Amino acid sequence: MVKDANGVTLAWVYCRDDTQRYSFGVSKLSSDEARRIGKAIARIPEFMMPRQGFYPRGGGPRWRADRPYHVALEDRYIREHWDEIDALCKLNNLPFNATGEVIENGGVWRVHEFTWQMDAILFWARFEGRWLRGTEFHFPELPENLPSLKPLTNWPKFNPRNLR
Repeated sequence: MVKDANGVTLAWVYCRDDTQRYSFGVSKLSSDEARRIGKAIARIPEFMMPRQGFYPRGGGPRWRADRPYHVALEDRYIREHWDEIDALCKLNNLPFNATGEVIENGGVWRVHEFTWQMDAILFWARFEGRWLRGTEFHFPELPENLPSLKPLTNWPKFNPRNLR
Protein backbone atom coordinates (compact mmCIF):
# COMPACT_ATOMS: atom_id res chain seq x y z
CA MET A 1 0.00 0.00 0.00
CA VAL A 2 1.36 3.43 -0.99
CA LYS A 3 0.33 6.43 1.12
CA ASP A 4 1.07 10.11 0.65
CA ALA A 5 2.30 12.48 3.38
CA ASN A 6 -1.27 12.96 4.64
CA GLY A 7 -1.82 9.21 5.00
CA VAL A 8 -4.14 8.94 2.03
CA THR A 9 -3.81 5.64 0.14
CA LEU A 10 -2.57 6.37 -3.39
CA ALA A 11 -2.12 2.85 -4.73
CA TRP A 12 -1.82 -0.84 -3.94
CA VAL A 13 1.24 -2.50 -5.45
CA TYR A 14 1.05 -6.28 -5.29
CA CYS A 15 4.14 -8.44 -5.15
CA ARG A 16 5.12 -12.04 -4.56
CA ASP A 17 6.52 -13.25 -1.27
CA ASP A 18 10.20 -14.04 -1.91
CA THR A 19 10.20 -16.63 0.86
CA GLN A 20 7.75 -18.90 -0.97
CA ARG A 21 9.19 -22.12 -2.36
CA TYR A 22 6.67 -22.45 -5.18
CA SER A 23 6.87 -20.72 -8.54
CA PHE A 24 3.24 -19.70 -9.00
CA GLY A 25 4.11 -16.05 -8.16
CA VAL A 26 7.00 -15.57 -10.59
CA SER A 27 5.00 -13.29 -12.88
CA LYS A 28 4.42 -10.79 -10.05
CA LEU A 29 6.82 -8.08 -8.85
CA SER A 30 9.42 -8.88 -6.23
CA SER A 31 9.02 -7.04 -2.91
CA ASP A 32 12.02 -4.81 -3.78
CA GLU A 33 10.54 -3.87 -7.17
CA ALA A 34 7.17 -3.11 -5.57
CA ARG A 35 8.86 -0.97 -2.89
CA ARG A 36 10.71 1.10 -5.52
CA ILE A 37 7.51 1.61 -7.53
CA GLY A 38 5.67 2.57 -4.36
CA LYS A 39 8.31 5.15 -3.45
CA ALA A 40 8.11 6.65 -6.95
CA ILE A 41 4.30 6.86 -6.77
CA ALA A 42 4.52 8.52 -3.36
CA ARG A 43 6.78 11.24 -4.86
CA ILE A 44 4.27 12.24 -7.57
CA PRO A 45 2.63 14.92 -5.36
CA GLU A 46 6.10 16.33 -4.61
CA PHE A 47 6.74 16.80 -8.33
CA MET A 48 3.30 18.35 -8.87
CA MET A 49 3.57 20.91 -6.04
CA PRO A 50 4.48 24.46 -6.98
CA ARG A 51 8.17 25.30 -6.48
CA GLN A 52 8.98 28.54 -4.71
CA GLY A 53 10.54 31.23 -6.88
CA PHE A 54 9.25 29.78 -10.17
CA TYR A 55 6.21 31.94 -10.72
CA PRO A 56 3.95 32.15 -13.78
CA ARG A 57 4.83 34.96 -16.11
CA GLY A 58 1.59 36.77 -15.33
CA GLY A 59 1.32 38.75 -18.54
CA GLY A 60 3.18 39.78 -21.62
CA PRO A 61 2.51 40.10 -25.33
CA ARG A 62 2.01 36.37 -26.00
CA TRP A 63 1.04 35.08 -22.57
CA ARG A 64 -1.81 32.56 -22.32
CA ALA A 65 -3.47 31.45 -19.09
CA ASP A 66 -3.29 27.75 -20.08
CA ARG A 67 0.52 28.01 -20.61
CA PRO A 68 1.62 30.44 -17.89
CA TYR A 69 5.30 29.48 -17.51
CA HIS A 70 7.74 31.08 -19.95
CA VAL A 71 11.44 30.37 -20.46
CA ALA A 72 13.67 32.24 -22.90
CA LEU A 73 16.64 30.65 -24.66
CA GLU A 74 19.32 32.55 -26.51
CA ASP A 75 18.64 32.56 -30.25
CA ARG A 76 22.22 31.74 -31.20
CA TYR A 77 22.22 28.72 -28.89
CA ILE A 78 18.93 27.43 -30.34
CA ARG A 79 20.28 27.70 -33.89
CA GLU A 80 23.54 25.91 -33.04
CA HIS A 81 21.93 23.11 -31.00
CA TRP A 82 18.47 22.74 -32.55
CA ASP A 83 18.82 18.99 -33.21
CA GLU A 84 19.97 18.25 -29.67
CA ILE A 85 17.27 20.38 -28.01
CA ASP A 86 14.57 18.84 -30.19
CA ALA A 87 15.77 15.26 -29.59
CA LEU A 88 16.16 15.75 -25.84
CA CYS A 89 12.70 17.31 -25.50
CA LYS A 90 11.11 14.47 -27.47
CA LEU A 91 12.96 11.81 -25.45
CA ASN A 92 11.82 13.35 -22.15
CA ASN A 93 8.32 14.37 -23.31
CA LEU A 94 9.06 18.04 -22.68
CA PRO A 95 7.02 20.45 -24.78
CA PHE A 96 9.10 22.70 -27.00
CA ASN A 97 6.51 25.33 -27.91
CA ALA A 98 7.84 28.68 -29.06
CA THR A 99 5.53 31.64 -28.52
CA GLY A 100 7.10 33.59 -31.37
CA GLU A 101 8.07 36.36 -28.97
CA VAL A 102 11.59 37.75 -29.35
CA ILE A 103 13.29 39.65 -26.53
CA GLU A 104 16.39 41.76 -27.08
CA ASN A 105 18.16 41.99 -23.73
CA GLY A 106 21.91 41.45 -23.83
CA GLY A 107 21.34 39.32 -26.93
CA VAL A 108 18.37 37.91 -28.78
CA TRP A 109 16.14 35.54 -26.78
CA ARG A 110 13.29 33.31 -28.01
CA VAL A 111 10.45 32.58 -25.59
CA HIS A 112 8.99 29.09 -25.00
CA GLU A 113 5.79 28.37 -23.10
CA PHE A 114 4.83 25.56 -20.71
CA THR A 115 1.64 24.36 -19.08
CA TRP A 116 3.34 22.57 -16.21
CA GLN A 117 5.80 24.25 -13.88
CA MET A 118 8.04 21.15 -13.57
CA ASP A 119 8.41 20.92 -17.38
CA ALA A 120 9.45 24.58 -17.48
CA ILE A 121 11.91 24.12 -14.60
CA LEU A 122 13.54 21.06 -16.22
CA PHE A 123 13.84 22.91 -19.55
CA TRP A 124 15.19 26.05 -17.84
CA ALA A 125 17.75 24.11 -15.81
CA ARG A 126 18.97 21.88 -18.65
CA PHE A 127 19.50 24.62 -21.23
CA GLU A 128 20.34 27.49 -18.82
CA GLY A 129 17.49 29.60 -20.09
CA ARG A 130 16.04 32.72 -18.51
CA TRP A 131 12.85 32.47 -16.45
CA LEU A 132 10.38 35.22 -17.36
CA ARG A 133 8.24 37.12 -14.93
CA GLY A 134 6.27 39.82 -16.67
CA THR A 135 8.76 41.40 -19.08
CA GLU A 136 11.82 40.83 -16.87
CA PHE A 137 14.29 37.96 -16.59
CA HIS A 138 14.03 36.26 -13.21
CA PHE A 139 16.86 34.22 -11.67
CA PRO A 140 15.45 31.72 -9.13
CA GLU A 141 17.66 29.22 -7.29
CA LEU A 142 17.90 25.70 -8.64
CA PRO A 143 15.58 23.49 -6.54
CA GLU A 144 17.01 20.64 -4.47
CA ASN A 145 16.26 17.06 -5.58
CA LEU A 146 15.39 18.13 -9.11
CA PRO A 147 14.90 14.99 -11.21
CA SER A 148 17.32 14.62 -14.09
CA LEU A 149 16.33 14.27 -17.71
CA LYS A 150 17.04 11.07 -19.60
CA PRO A 151 20.30 11.69 -21.47
CA LEU A 152 20.73 11.29 -25.20
CA THR A 153 22.84 8.28 -26.10
CA ASN A 154 25.63 8.66 -28.65
CA TRP A 155 25.53 12.45 -28.41
CA PRO A 156 28.51 14.75 -27.71
CA LYS A 157 28.71 15.92 -24.10
CA PHE A 158 26.71 19.12 -23.59
CA ASN A 159 28.08 22.03 -21.58
CA PRO A 160 26.13 25.32 -21.94
CA ARG A 161 29.04 27.25 -20.44
CA ASN A 162 31.05 26.58 -23.63
CA LEU A 163 28.75 29.07 -25.40
CA ARG A 164 30.19 32.07 -23.64
